[in-house]
Amino acid sequence: MAPHLNIVPSMFVLLLLFISASKVQSDAFDVVAKFGAKADGKTDLSKPFLDAWKEACASVTPSTVMIPKGTYLLSKVNLEGPCKAPIEINVQGTIQAPADPSAFKDPNWVRFYSVENFKMFGGGIFDGQGSIAYEKNTYENREFRSKLPVNIRFDFVTNALIQDITSKGSKLFHINVFACKNITLERLKIEALDESPNTDGIHMGKSEGVNIIASDIKTGDDCISIGDGTKNLVIKEITCGPGHGISIGSLGKFQNEEPVEGIKISNCTITNTSNGARIKTWPGEHGGAVSEIHFEDIIMNNVSSPILIDQQYCPWNKCKKNEESKVKLSNISFKNIRGTSALPEAIKFICSGSSPCQNVELADIDIKHNGAEPATSQCLNVKPITSGKLNPIPCSGPVPKTPSATA
Repeated sequence: MAPHLNIVPSMFVLLLLFISASKVQSDAFDVVAKFGAKADGKTDLSKPFLDAWKEACASVTPSTVMIPKGTYLLSKVNLEGPCKAPIEINVQGTIQAPADPSAFKDPNWVRFYSVENFKMFGGGIFDGQGSIAYEKNTYENREFRSKLPVNIRFDFVTNALIQDITSKGSKLFHINVFACKNITLERLKIEALDESPNTDGIHMGKSEGVNIIASDIKTGDDCISIGDGTKNLVIKEITCGPGHGISIGSLGKFQNEEPVEGIKISNCTITNTSNGARIKTWPGEHGGAVSEIHFEDIIMNNVSSPILIDQQYCPWNKCKKNEESKVKLSNISFKNIRGTSALPEAIKFICSGSSPCQNVELADIDIKHNGAEPATSQCLNVKPITSGKLNPIPCSGPVPKTPSATA
């Protein structure tokens, strides 16, 4: 059942790339020393940053853009390739967005577009200063939400390594990975208030060969959310919480969504979240496919829904509740998952009646309810394959006529 995932080859290629680049003397482009940036928290960094990027990107030898320690105000920046040689950004300072959401007319703050052979590192912080946005970001206020910026966007980026960077207080998603190939995000820190809406830690779609490793994510939405077209994704050694867990989806909301396949999530710890290991698809709406999804070696600490397949995903009760999901789920496993649940329903498999889940495996599960009642397991339109120790007993609990909504 397990797919062949290409984490070792892709990471090896990245390692060789940056080792070979480091052997060549790289040109340094310091935004302060050479381009006049001021670390005073008031002067806009946009022009010095963009000017440094353009010169570095035009260099025929490996180059480094340097952002020294200090606090910088950045209105927004769009950093485009292709570049003529490998390029790095060494972020040591704290970069702050305007706190007022009205400063943004589109959902971009820091965006990397069409860049290859790229590295960002340095221990720096991207601070979205999102507290004002959180108060106004409601379901009804869609126009307002459509203009909220993501802290960092990677669009059409290939062969990249992002290390030792912090994203905090994003007004919307912290990091968005779109149409990327062979990109590794490692040792990241993501921080947002647990009541901050739509602040997914890392969201991705239409990308292949993404690796998310050894990162700490505290947010108000999914720690990691996996959109359509994601293939050969490895997530490991993540600490998640607060937040909504690690989620495949939501899927089936839009037409022509691409399949999600080849996802391995392992050696993670999920604490005080509303969900743990989750797959979510909309009822009715549109078709799609999800296959070869594997959750392994995960610790759950006081998670409301530790293991969840939800094909009746309906936040805000805005969906076609009386219709079945058209997204096909197959070859999914949950192995060696242990810990505690905040609610009795530790395992919930709510699959589509018109397209039941196929080849769902449960092995070596030990989840105890923190309350007086024993943990239970609910199954609808699925017959899981089971092995090893299993607590709760699979499909031992009744399924409510209307399963409770999840965020």
